[in-house]
Amino acid sequence: MKVALISVGTKMPQWVKEGVDEYQKRISKSLGFSLVEVPLSKRSRSQSIEQCIRKEAIAILNQVPTDNYLVALDINGASISTEQLARRLDSFKQDGRNLSLLIGGPDGLDKTCLERADERWSLSSLTLPHPLVRILVTEQLYRAVSILDGHPYHRE
Repeated sequence: MKVALISVGTKMPQWVKEGVDEYQKRISKSLGFSLVEVPLSKRSRSQSIEQCIRKEAIAILNQVPTDNYLVALDINGASISTEQLARRLDSFKQDGRNLSLLIGGPDGLDKTCLERADERWSLSSLTLPHPLVRILVTEQLYRAVSILDGHPYHRE
C-alpha cells in the first residue's frame, strides 16, 4: 500500500517542513508515504480565483494514478475519527489499494477534484490553514498506524 498526500504549495515555512518530516519518517515504511507538492497558481489581476484553482486542480489530478482511491480533504466532507481512519487504512492495505489524499491551496479545491474524489473527509468544521493541514494529516496517519500496530502513542 502507498499513501500519497498531494498538496498545493511548494514554499512552506520551516516549521511545516519539520512537522511533516517528523511524521513522514514514522509512516514511510508502513504506508509507503509520500508528499507530492504542486505549485500554487500565481494570483494576479488578470486571472480570477476560479481560474487559479482550476489550474491547481489540473496539476493535482495529474499526480493521481487512475487506480488510486482518492480522498479530497474538504470542510464539507464526512467527519471521521482516528479509529475510523485506522480501520480504513487497514482495509486499503488488505485490499492492496493505494490512497491519494488531496489538500487544496488557500482557496480550497476545485470542483473537478471534489467530483473526481471517491470520498470527501473533513478534518474540522473550522477553516484551517493549508500548511497546518499537512501536519495534521501526517500526524493522524501516524496515530492511525500506531493504533493498528498496538503502539501506545494513541490514547483516547
